[in-house]
Amino acid sequence: MATRRGHSMVARMMLRSWLVAALVACSAPAAAPPGLGPRTISIIGTNDLHGALIRLPLLAGYIANVRAARARDGGVLLVDAGDLFQGTLESNLAEGADVIRAYNAMGYNASAIGNHEFDFGPVGPAVTVKAAGEDPRGALKARIGEAHFPFLVTNIADDATGKAIDWPNTAPGTMVEIAGVRIGLIGASTEHTPSTTMPANFAGLHMLPTARMIAGEAMALRGAGAQVIVVIAHLGSECKDLDHPDDVSTCDQSEEVFHVLAEVPKGLVDVFVAGHTHAAIAHRIDGVAVIESYSSGRAFGRIDLVVDRGKIVSTTIDKPQLICPLDAYQNPIPVADCHPAPYEGRPVVADAAIQHIVDDSLARARERSDEKLGVTLAGPITKTYKTESQEGDLVTDLMREARPEADVAMTNGGGLRADLPPGELTYGALFQAMPFDNRFSLISLTGVQLRELVADNLTRAGSILSWSGLQATARCVAGSIDLDIAINGKPLDDATTYKVVTSDFLASGGDGLLADTKLAPDAVQPTDVIIREAVANVLRARKGTTVDPAAFATKRLVYPGVRPVSCHEGDAP
Repeated sequence: MATRRGHSMVARMMLRSWLVAALVACSAPAAAPPGLGPRTISIIGTNDLHGALIRLPLLAGYIANVRAARARDGGVLLVDAGDLFQGTLESNLAEGADVIRAYNAMGYNASAIGNHEFDFGPVGPAVTVKAAGEDPRGALKARIGEAHFPFLVTNIADDATGKAIDWPNTAPGTMVEIAGVRIGLIGASTEHTPSTTMPANFAGLHMLPTARMIAGEAMALRGAGAQVIVVIAHLGSECKDLDHPDDVSTCDQSEEVFHVLAEVPKGLVDVFVAGHTHAAIAHRIDGVAVIESYSSGRAFGRIDLVVDRGKIVSTTIDKPQLICPLDAYQNPIPVADCHPAPYEGRPVVADAAIQHIVDDSLARARERSDEKLGVTLAGPITKTYKTESQEGDLVTDLMREARPEADVAMTNGGGLRADLPPGELTYGALFQAMPFDNRFSLISLTGVQLRELVADNLTRAGSILSWSGLQATARCVAGSIDLDIAINGKPLDDATTYKVVTSDFLASGGDGLLADTKLAPDAVQPTDVIIREAVANVLRARKGTTVDPAAFATKRLVYPGVRPVSCHEGDAP
């Protein structure tokens, strides 16, 4: 979720001037088929499902109502902006196969490829290649091959060809015709994909310039007769006010979707279905209707286009529609207990066929999911992404308990995906919080390297690092950050080498964390131990105990202001 920076105005002007001339030639609307009057195309967008199958039967009920309404005057386009599979026990056990089964039955037209699509690695339990001949993208390719719809991405390229990936059932873009309207669909992923999935699974691929690739594909589709261009992209932003679509003042304009749309010539793209940031958008950005609808199947977005004689004559942007109005975030209630209001003049009825798929998936996972780990949480243990969290402190303590040879434990905020609920802790709840099959890695770092790591994390946006065995107090001195660090109560010694236990994701360059750290050749010791399973074993050994969230109220990181910490000349120490 890091932001995109460094785009020069000159580059933007060059891109615009290069495309505008071609746009004049290619973007003239094609004539609608004879006999058709105005058509309403309802574009339904979902994003960041992360394997949360439980709400899909109700989503299918909403979609059925929209399709029934559009049967009179148009049609429905159903698309997803990526990160479909990774995140729940029921989905992960089959590496996302049940998500594809459900999406096929629901009639999706296309999906983008999200960064977490690469997480499963090769087919089977290993998350990275362990034997010769294994494909680091094997699980993803298997899911794509099972889909009845294409996966679209313009900006992920193969190192060998320099061109966008060309796997079966993938393409930069495609054309569909709905109710006589020709719609060009284009896919893209966040430029941070290489560092926000397991780096080993992205090896051999690289990112292409997002705006330029979208613009080029849009021109090609316009030239082939597309009357409407829809981008489905695993990149987004966050907006607070969803009631005024033309006011983006409450949106985070430093995020990727704003930079991309600023560079795409106006009039080339009509609709943008976003994702990745797990937030909400229902706005016009640089003249483009943009939607994003939270995560984990909580909601869907909708844009209605009225198309007459090949031209869009009106655009209506809806706020994200919550699928189950009674849902609490991260704690979905059973579908049978959801009672949504009528939608499009009809009751919302859970789809029986989709429910059967979900029930099958949940049944396979139930025995493991329902296991009680033996400890009770006195209250919720909460996660946060950009600030220190109770959950991060708890997990790192458990990591260090599992690996007592380590001086320090470290994990990233993005690796924790759900709060731990109060009461008896189940394996299923732990899995929701820690869905990634990351393995332990032990890293040898000097005191100087540890100091640089803490300072870098405090002074940049994005995922916070949580620590066990390390406490740091930061202050601004003469325009730079100054740190007092203690390791297990003793002052950090710059010359000492410390053993840090962390995930293979971070140890191999994930989040760009260690990209600039010059590690010794034997500094990283990988293991085959899944962190979540080791943590579960530590909790089982504490059977009968209670965990009090108040125990994690003392901050291990103290710093001025908010992250990212920005020091300036003249700051008081």
